Amino acid sequence: MEIRKRRPFHDEDAMSAMNDIMFFLMLFFLIIATMSNANIIKILLPKSDTTSQMAKQPLTLTVTEELKYYVNSNEVPAGMLEGALADAVKRNEDPTVVLRIAKSLTVQDLVDVMSIAAKLNLKMVLSTEK
Repeated sequence: MEIRKRRPFHDEDAMSAMNDIMFFLMLFFLIIATMSNANIIKILLPKSDTTSQMAKQPLTLTVTEELKYYVNSNEVPAGMLEGALADAVKRNEDPTVVLRIAKSLTVQDLVDVMSIAAKLNLKMVLSTEK
């Protein structure tokens, strides 16, 4: 009786599929990371016909539909908004504030925020959708 020796198992073929999967996962996470946005507070912005880009890093003030105020993604109570803006402005020279206010809010809400900026002598830009 002739007994044959088994051939050793070669795992190179099985690893090539694993390499493909790892490559696609790496590609997927790379694409997702580049598409992520730092402003994670979602609100509907009003539309505009003109667009312009700003060169320096501005200070962002966001007002949501629930009248919650955020200075650079940090929630601030309504009564403390002026102090929080003043503290944030001290760190920047010649600061520009980008106001992201929800489309559904009233003009009076916009005027209230802009009057605080006027007290602090801030340059303010209203953010809109393209």
